[in-house]
Amino acid sequence: MRELYAQEAIQYIPRLLQLVDRNPYSRTHGSFDRSYWHYRTMDFACGMYQEFVLPLAMVYANEYPGNRYYQVERIRELVIAGIRFAGTSSYKDGSCDDYFPFERAQGAMIFSLYACTEAYQLLGLDDEEMKAFFCRRADYLGKKNESGQLANHQAFAALALYNVYLVTGDEKYKKYSDERIQLAMEWQYDEGWFQEYEGADPGYHACLIDFTAKLFQKSGNKALIEPMKKAIDFAWHFMHPDGSYGGEYGSRNTYHFLPHGFEIFAPYSEKAGQIADHFLHSMKNGKRYFNDDDRMVGHYLYNWLQAYDDFHSQRPESITKRKPFFKWFPQACMIVTKTDHYYAVTNMAKGGVIKVFNKEDCVDSDTGLIGQFVDGTVAVSHMMDDQHIHKIDETGRVATVSGSFSKRKHKLATPLTQILFRLILITVGRFSPNLLRSLLQKILITGKSRLPLKFERKISFEPEQIVIEDTISGSIDTLRRISVGSDATSIYVANSNVYQESVLLPWKHATEVQLKDMKQGLPWKRIIKP
Repeated sequence: MRELYAQEAIQYIPRLLQLVDRNPYSRTHGSFDRSYWHYRTMDFACGMYQEFVLPLAMVYANEYPGNRYYQVERIRELVIAGIRFAGTSSYKDGSCDDYFPFERAQGAMIFSLYACTEAYQLLGLDDEEMKAFFCRRADYLGKKNESGQLANHQAFAALALYNVYLVTGDEKYKKYSDERIQLAMEWQYDEGWFQEYEGADPGYHACLIDFTAKLFQKSGNKALIEPMKKAIDFAWHFMHPDGSYGGEYGSRNTYHFLPHGFEIFAPYSEKAGQIADHFLHSMKNGKRYFNDDDRMVGHYLYNWLQAYDDFHSQRPESITKRKPFFKWFPQACMIVTKTDHYYAVTNMAKGGVIKVFNKEDCVDSDTGLIGQFVDGTVAVSHMMDDQHIHKIDETGRVATVSGSFSKRKHKLATPLTQILFRLILITVGRFSPNLLRSLLQKILITGKSRLPLKFERKISFEPEQIVIEDTISGSIDTLRRISVGSDATSIYVANSNVYQESVLLPWKHATEVQLKDMKQGLPWKRIIKP
């Protein structure tokens, strides 16, 4: 089973070798942003792409099963070129962009800084120019933080900064690292999860566990063990019976899963071992999720290789042996329940979004109500909203949530808006990137435009089935149609809307009779029977 990690990663290496500019006479030699250097449809180089140096460095340096790239000198040359391009394509202060010019995006900075410093150490390099670049970026990260609460970014920044400390020996970078990991740990709730914008997102939660585990492995900071054990206990509930993990019930709609951190913590937590082992089975059975576009694919390749390197040989009893339970997380507003017939995860803060599994498959995915008015406005019930009212009855088996629909966000670019956006970027955005970032977060992610349309969802967790009853009220006369989506999302998250098998489940569209009944105050009742 261990070899699955390496096999899955190595098959993607040709793709990375296609993405990179391999011409040593090119000004963009080492750039992995093919849209920039080859298609030339972008007017700046995305810094995130330079993290691809790490999987290439790993296959060069390590003799993995079936690794035809081991000790291939051209691979080493491209890794070095990629690190150099990360430096030359950055601003003078070491920062870089991700999605637009002058963004100075922390995500792109830390992903690529970690990858470049890790690759630098793997290849045993000693290069003053590269070290100077690492220090410039680390100094920027040490002095400036991003807007919004993304705990996984703080943990990853701590890891990247610690790597700079290992490369340079400068205690200043260890201090910066300590400050970032302390901030991340301060955002942990008693239930074990960490803040990701407006709530708990199991996908990004798994990323934070991975980044913190790597930091623990390098630093030996034993103070991280207990917070991570709590975090792993929380994550354990979101590893589904079919081996998939996370989904639209999270605050950021992600299926992220990085196994390396769980392998690192397997000696400290049986649940970590169970989670990692079950993910391996999802690889074997084709149930893992796919986030395979050119920008994101690198995140997972080096993680799988690292999981191979640190594979914990003592595997615990399978997670499939879990006994029936009912777990209510009041801080996260999430319910996880297992009976002899199904496994279900529900987020009440998202209007009762729910996923249901039998022993082999996801049998139902309900991302809430989505409807359209005659004027074209699309209304959704699945936004994270602290104004939703939810309760669980004394039996713990009937949950209700009520609140307002929100207008679905779906901003698209036009030539005119792109021109205006570029003008803003070279004026306000150039000098106040965090101000612009916070405005975009409100527009695309956290901001809500509530509508005068109300909903109430009642979920009954019966031993053999789940019954959902949806009732709507308010401005319903001009409601033209209404559905239940299986994979509907409404906020901008780069790593959402990827492929996992549950997205193939059909949407449920109310018939004319059902819509008429709903307008008269009758519930739309559905039974999920695995």
